[in-house]
Amino acid sequence: MDPPQSGMESEKEIKSVIEVMAASGKYWHDWDKLKGMLSIHLKQVLSDYPEAKMTIEQQQSCLGVSFPELAKRLDDALNSFAEGPPFTLQRLCEILLDARNIYSKLSKLALALEKNLLVTSTLTISSDPYALSTLQNATVADRETKDSPVQCNLVSNGVEPIASAGDADEVMAEVEEAEVEDVIDMDTIEAIVRSSEADTAPATTSDS
Repeated sequence: MDPPQSGMESEKEIKSVIEVMAASGKYWHDWDKLKGMLSIHLKQVLSDYPEAKMTIEQQQSCLGVSFPELAKRLDDALNSFAEGPPFTLQRLCEILLDARNIYSKLSKLALALEKNLLVTSTLTISSDPYALSTLQNATVADRETKDSPVQCNLVSNGVEPIASAGDADEVMAEVEEAEVEDVIDMDTIEAIVRSSEADTAPATTSDS
């Protein structure tokens, strides 16, 4: 089954595409088109938070920047990927699909999104068949392990995780520990991401 190539402007259709990527960790669309879809959904998710409706002064107090500045910074980070999506695409999609349940505050959501958008490695477009069954299988598996730590449930379906779930959890823990009154510190996030990328570089280990 091929991915739909037209009529991608509605939020419902965009969400369905993001759901498939969140379940599979792969993408099938032209990156420029996909980037546009992610940008639309990103802005919608951000605008759903109460902080988006605060005064500029209130936003700067709780976010460290105004909402328009924050939204532009995140959108610019997404659009900075010219050749393909970040290798954190799967986690990025998971966050965008369930942001309000995962992060109660916009500042925490922004930290997570920026962490996933500050990486440098990218994915290549998938040549595998585009199958919505991947999404359905992943949804069932996710329900069965809802109380377990974040992990990739797709190995049984023949889909390899993008990156170690443990590594991702460790980085997120470091990011959350680095928060000071929920004000976003870009220098701290960048340092954590660089350290994470270095630690997760391809390497072999030995038990001997």
